[in-house]
Amino acid sequence: MDAAEAAAVLARARQGDSDAFRALVERHSRTVFRLAFRMTGNEQDAEDVVQESFLRAYRQLGRFESRANFGTWLYRIVANCSVDLMRAKQARHDQARGEPLETAADMPAADTPDPQRLAESAEISRRVQHALGALSPLERAAFTLRHYEGRSIDEIGRTLGLGTSAAKHSVFRAVKKLRHALQPLRSLANRGLAPQESQR
Repeated sequence: MDAAEAAAVLARARQGDSDAFRALVERHSRTVFRLAFRMTGNEQDAEDVVQESFLRAYRQLGRFESRANFGTWLYRIVANCSVDLMRAKQARHDQARGEPLETAADMPAADTPDPQRLAESAEISRRVQHALGALSPLERAAFTLRHYEGRSIDEIGRTLGLGTSAAKHSVFRAVKKLRHALQPLRSLANRGLAPQESQR
């Protein structure tokens, strides 16, 4: 679907054409799920975010400005739905007093790792995911947008409804916490040991 076709489909969707909106869903579903998964760290939560995001988009489509980029607008909805869900889970976690947050065992990887490093990569992935789960919802969202999605600080601020300074501080706090949490891995690497070897 080229730009002209996409604009025509969007125009029909804004006029209430359900088939056109379905075409938009199909076009953006993979990108939306990838972002939701990276933000929530959980496949079921990501699916919930995707459903809620498209529902919100459908309800708010009449307010979408045609000169804006639909993908960017939808991206903002997904990010906000993800933060809302993570905050709700955090609130339930706080009420449960000590019940661990649900985290995914692995994140989808862009590349297939070298077979010799599979065990080490699995351990690193587990620790990274655990560290991400310890971030606040806003910190995790900001970190994901910056380091997984390559968004600028200005884009992160607009997406999360933050000022530039607040967005920058959210990313900084997330990186600082992750570096601290993953320090044992760096120490092992400096000694030339795989993570699993240190536990034997």
